Amino acid sequence: MTFNPFRMFFPKKMLGIDIGTSSIKIVEISKWGGGKTLENYGEIKSASLLKEPFRTYERGSYVLSNYFASRAIKAILEEAKIKTRAAIFSIPDFSTFFVSFELPPMAESEISDAVRFNAPQYIPLSISETTLDWRLISGTPGNNRSNLKVLVVAVANQVVQEYQRVAQMAGLELYALEAEALAVARSLVKDNKKIICLIDIGVQSTTVNIVNKGILEKSFSFDFAGNQLTYAISSALDKGYNEAEEIKCKKGLLSKEKNISDILYLLIDPLLVQIKKIISEFSQTEGKEIEDVYLTGGTANLPGLKEYFKEALKKNIEVPNCFSDFLYSPILTESLKDMSPRYSVAVGVAMGGLG
Repeated sequence: MTFNPFRMFFPKKMLGIDIGTSSIKIVEISKWGGGKTLENYGEIKSASLLKEPFRTYERGSYVLSNYFASRAIKAILEEAKIKTRAAIFSIPDFSTFFVSFELPPMAESEISDAVRFNAPQYIPLSISETTLDWRLISGTPGNNRSNLKVLVVAVANQVVQEYQRVAQMAGLELYALEAEALAVARSLVKDNKKIICLIDIGVQSTTVNIVNKGILEKSFSFDFAGNQLTYAISSALDKGYNEAEEIKCKKGLLSKEKNISDILYLLIDPLLVQIKKIISEFSQTEGKEIEDVYLTGGTANLPGLKEYFKEALKKNIEVPNCFSDFLYSPILTESLKDMSPRYSVAVGVAMGGLG
């Protein structure tokens, strides 16, 4: 997370903003003493403003629609009557590069320089044009017998500048930017000490993360996306996108129409192959077993998906609720549980800003 180094205190209220491909989600949370409160939330879809997506990743380049994204953010803030202007934005997985590597024993004050010196060996980006962030995975700084293992996140400066422009145009005070994978791990894994495979299935891409005792150790991105399932149904049934999306969300893998369920299985199975490979390689290289699998992202609630993953992976599968530790009106309980997979990124970045 890239915080402004001149900040001395965290605010008591923070906005978490997730600019997705087809929608923008905002949560406002506060912290008073040891408790956290969900103050407000809002979402707007790109179809409400324009036909083009808020962000795209095509031919190796990242494009963020500054004008429409900032306009949408202001619309949400106005509609929800949100007054807080301190904000943290998430950066999508396809705009970040994750790598982990070992460093020799050293003091904590030396790690940042060592990361920057060693990163060019592992990151296919120009370091002078890149913002780096790192997390200590294992080892004890200052112990001459302890090697250190770090997880490094690299983001092109151009991407950082795009988000800075959006914040400025939306009238927000940007506190930080954070990779989606780190945010999701914070909002869903929390204090869980197990080794968890956290799968975030979004509209445009999927990220598979390994979280060990609350620490993100590995992150992998794939092209598999929830909208592929919708387009496949649309094509097979000769339906419009919105109607196909409704069919997908209501029936999913449990559809009694064989052509629908067969198409979905055909698209999901290659993703499962990749997940099995990641789990197996982690077990072989680290000598540890994945204990639970968490599903999140807009496709996590696809009917039948949780059960299918449980059968295929032979693991306990959960769709955790990112709002579970917050105070909120009881009347919102069911709605928030259903919304949770879509809001886990926004909640995670906001939590990071409250310390």
